[in-house]
Parts: sequence; structure tokens; C-alpha cells
Amino acid sequence: MSQLDEQTLHALKTAFCYMPKSNDVNEFDFPGRVEQILQDIDTVKEVLLINDVDPDEVADEIHPDLANNSSY
Repeated sequence: MSQLDEQTLHALKTAFCYMPKSNDVNEFDFPGRVEQILQDIDTVKEVLLINDVDPDEVADEIHPDLANNSSY
């Protein structure tokens, strides 16, 4: 898969921020769709990684005002 252009990558990052986290996907909230949703989340994570984006850092980049300000 090729690298995404900046506008498309930004759109994917933004959409990823609003996707449920894998550990929040359950049969109660998403009846009959758990496996498909988990596969979709994994697909988006893979595309982010291919484009040198750490999925765990996306939310802080897109919404820095909501980022944890902890330091180690």
C-alpha cells in the first residue's frame, strides 16, 4: 500500500479519534457486529502504521487541548 497524501492522512486520523477503542467494543453496544468492528479498527491502525503514524498518539495530535500532560 502506498503512502497517503497529507489531507487524506489527516482525515483518517480524525476519523480514528472517533472510532471506539478495541476494548470498548462489546456485544451489548454492537450486537452482531463485534468481529467486523474489531477488523475495521485493525485495518485503520495498519494504514496509520504504514504511514508512520503511531495510533496511540493520534488523539493527542488531533486534539492537543484534550491530551494528557503527564511527564515521566
